[in-house]
Amino acid sequence: MTPQELKNALGSGLLSFPVTHFDAEGKFAPDSYKAHVDWLSNYDAPVLFAAGGTGEFFSLAPNEIPEIVAAAIEAAEGRSAIVSGCGYGTAMATEIARSVEKVGGEGILLLPHYLIDAPQEGLYAHVKAVCDATAMGVMVYNRDNAVLQADTLARLCDACPNLVGFKDGTGDIGLVRQITAKMGDRLTYLGGMPTAELFAEAYLGAGFTTYSSAVFNFVPELAVEFYRALRAGERAICERILNEFFYPFMAIRNRSKGYAVSAIKAGVRAQGFDAGAVRAPLKDLDDEEMAMIEALVAPYRRKMAA
Repeated sequence: MTPQELKNALGSGLLSFPVTHFDAEGKFAPDSYKAHVDWLSNYDAPVLFAAGGTGEFFSLAPNEIPEIVAAAIEAAEGRSAIVSGCGYGTAMATEIARSVEKVGGEGILLLPHYLIDAPQEGLYAHVKAVCDATAMGVMVYNRDNAVLQADTLARLCDACPNLVGFKDGTGDIGLVRQITAKMGDRLTYLGGMPTAELFAEAYLGAGFTTYSSAVFNFVPELAVEFYRALRAGERAICERILNEFFYPFMAIRNRSKGYAVSAIKAGVRAQGFDAGAVRAPLKDLDDEEMAMIEALVAPYRRKMAA
């Protein structure tokens, strides 16, 4: 897939980030992971992001990432393109990008660098180095300590033909509207706030193309229904789903820091996948909270193979 083909795929539908499955010892569990990705790939998700934020990228060793990406590619069987998380410092990020390209990944999502705040010129050099390290398409994730301003992003678009996407996790609609107005169709734009459906209407109004749905991990049919209704302007259906599912889920997610990931993994377990626990420094839901997730998922339980 060329960067332009990836750009087109990113903008063609709903996206998601499969959780990374671990065994009882906390090691990557490829069989369960591949079964989960295979299930998700049967739904309308043109791109899945392996080892992304919901996939606990921040808890993975760099040498685990290509193994996870390769497993996702094998399981998706071409039904969904596989993009990998990428990040840390510039040297590590370029190595991760090259390792993902070697195993057949279609692109990378560049997550914020490690720890420090950086000036715009430093962010420019970091993103450009990663883009220069690979022929794959690259998306930047604007959030936390890696917030590109519109002028910096415009310079990167001029310098890096394979920079094809921009994902926002700031919630700063003023900034993202400035970026979409300045860059136009040069990039594909993704909403990336936690539980993106809660912000999707505002992001689409600001010129964004689509968004990534974390709950697609465990209620893919519902996530696709919400996306379809949103794009069709069927507000009554969107509001019903928000009230019946997303706001109750938000209440669980907000009970503890890190639950934007932990609650998603709990939902995957509630669907019968042996996804394992989250890695430290995250923590899993307690028994009461897990029961709440199971009750929320119950109406959307998948049909198990005989």
